[in-house]
Amino acid sequence: MASKAGERLREERTRLGLKQEDMATAGGVNRNTQGSYERGGRNPDTAYLAAVAGLGIDVYYIVTGTRLPESLEALSADDEQLLKRYRSISADDQKAIRRFLQAMADDAAKSPK
Repeated sequence: MASKAGERLREERTRLGLKQEDMATAGGVNRNTQGSYERGGRNPDTAYLAAVAGLGIDVYYIVTGTRLPESLEALSADDEQLLKRYRSISADDQKAIRRFLQAMADDAAKSPK
């Protein structure tokens, strides 16, 4: 059974469209070690986590299972407007939008790059 951190590591790698080899190289480990991390057989050390953070991996999420809210200063004007509009609609509508976006992301992940 994979550890939750291993599952989140795989989720982040997939979210960014990276292969295990890409992560392993960036983290300074071999592909077998990367697979072991993702299966929960081994836990990555801080040097590995710091290295893969440079790829855009959300290390805080990997370790804690919680995503930190992105600072509004880091958002583009379009993204900030989208977020404000999202927050202004009902919880049911937000849920529907999240389902729609997940379906789109799942479809994009299946498509060749």
